[in-house]
Amino acid sequence: MRPDQREYTPIAQKYIDLVTEGNISEILNKQNTDSLLLLNTVTEEQANGRYAPDKWSLKTVIGHIADVERLWSYRLFRIARGDAREFAGYDRDIFAEMSACDQLPFNMVLQDYTAVRNATVSLINNLSDEAMLRTGEFSDHKLSARACAYVIAGHETHHLNIIKSKYLAIE
Repeated sequence: MRPDQREYTPIAQKYIDLVTEGNISEILNKQNTDSLLLLNTVTEEQANGRYAPDKWSLKTVIGHIADVERLWSYRLFRIARGDAREFAGYDRDIFAEMSACDQLPFNMVLQDYTAVRNATVSLINNLSDEAMLRTGEFSDHKLSARACAYVIAGHETHHLNIIKSKYLAIE
């Protein structure tokens, strides 16, 4: 089931709204398959490309998706295990600047993305329904493990929409 609005901060709404109905583990698996079908057609030149001078390369965007998933999976893990405290935010631009994605071959960036997704799905598949409903706090709001999983899926959908429309010009 989708998380209730009381299970997450309002800023997460834009991501959660992008997630289709269904089993979140299956959604994440399908999303990975669909993303890789698209991204495996990208050339190294396209992966190094930016749609504007002040924007990240496509490699960095994929690295960003993986990094954000790591963060939200960590939050999900802590909450599900009953060790939830107030979670700090992060600076996405510092993460992007400090990542080595632009120096790596695109296939390595995709391998990392896949490894992160596989770990997330494994974690979710090994949690009880009760664990997925546990809550912690983030930005002065409740945050459930289940909401974390939906944010992961919605965040990727958000960026894939940008990749299709701006980086690869697929409408």
